[in-house]
Amino acid sequence: MAIRTLAGSRIRERRIAQGLRQADLAADVGISPSYLNLIEHNRRRIGGKLLQELALRLEVEPALLAEGAEQEVIARLGNVAERLGEEIGMAESTAFAGRFPGWANLMIRAGRRIDELERNVETLTDRLTHDPHLAATLHEVLSTVTSIRSTASILQDTREIEPEWRDRFHRNINEDAARLAERAQALVGFLDGAGDTQSEVGSPQEEVAGFLSAYGWHFPALEDGRAGAAESYLAGAAQLKSSSAQAIAAKYLACYAQDASDLPLEAFRTAIATHGAEPLKLAAAFDRDLASVMRRLATLPEHGFGLVICDASGTMLYRKPADGFSIPRFGAMCPLWPLFQALSRPMMPMSQRVAQPGRGGMSENIFETFAIAQAVLSTEYGHEPLLEATMLIAPMAGEASPQGARLIGASCRICPRTGCAARREPSIVSSRF
Repeated sequence: MAIRTLAGSRIRERRIAQGLRQADLAADVGISPSYLNLIEHNRRRIGGKLLQELALRLEVEPALLAEGAEQEVIARLGNVAERLGEEIGMAESTAFAGRFPGWANLMIRAGRRIDELERNVETLTDRLTHDPHLAATLHEVLSTVTSIRSTASILQDTREIEPEWRDRFHRNINEDAARLAERAQALVGFLDGAGDTQSEVGSPQEEVAGFLSAYGWHFPALEDGRAGAAESYLAGAAQLKSSSAQAIAAKYLACYAQDASDLPLEAFRTAIATHGAEPLKLAAAFDRDLASVMRRLATLPEHGFGLVICDASGTMLYRKPADGFSIPRFGAMCPLWPLFQALSRPMMPMSQRVAQPGRGGMSENIFETFAIAQAVLSTEYGHEPLLEATMLIAPMAGEASPQGARLIGASCRICPRTGCAARREPSIVSSRF
């Protein structure tokens, strides 16, 4: 039986998984329950507008209903092979996924784990280089060691010493040793959590990143416009330990709620089905500014878009990762990002295909980026506007060609590219990292 003829079975499985009755789903898409029953038992072919409407109601990509998850597994196997520098044909991947589906999924999970571990190494390297909290902690550890050594030297080298002074030196050594043990333990915990966005971190921005990551950057209660939803999210947020982080998160949730009100979820998804995930067309359809449309696209979990926002100084204000696109958590970003070019051309929408080194530097990850710099505050006469640049990061299919893409990195410190005119410092990453 052809793969497409099983679309009805997939619709039925998805409906049952969501707890929907057949009659309710049929009413939602404007067909009779009996016709939907025929579709679910693969007695009627389905496609076009009805397939789009069913996929929208079941919150799934139409391709997954029409073609099944098998095609997605095959595509992901190809991505794993490409990242490891292996050339495996589509026929081989298809045969492997068909004969050994369990092993195929295990390979995909192993590839994700490799990516995760390499990202942790990059994050740790970035943190060792730039994090001021780590520098202060190391300084305190070294100062305490020096103090203990100095006191011990006095006791060792001074033959005649009064009992009162000897007791004082012993007390100082004991207190310094206790402080050293405490700071060393804190340092180990700090480094152990370097790759975990939800671990205890050293800045309000990272606390907010952990909070947003815990919810997948999507807040259903704000989508529904429930009263007091933002306060409820903040009240239960264990990641937001500081008042600064609470304030930043509250500002973000307020912006999210406004975007959800201006661009309602169902209407926005329907517009995407019509126009595609094209920010300019969506902005025109809803008569909204481009930055708010890009922020809205980044909240939809089914697309996997990344988003970065910076102020006029280039300081990162917000970062939502996209799979395969490396965004440093500390230090300066690559100056070649379209995000920073947008700052020099306020209110000019920019679209640029970019390529970042893949894991191991053995392939390129291709992305379509959309960027714009807009004024974020009302200005007074004679005053320059305050600008904020926003960049949406859209991963492209594995077969996307890097031809014509702009070559960019993450930051100079962990970028393996050679011969880059924008490089500020030598990279610690070799081509075989």
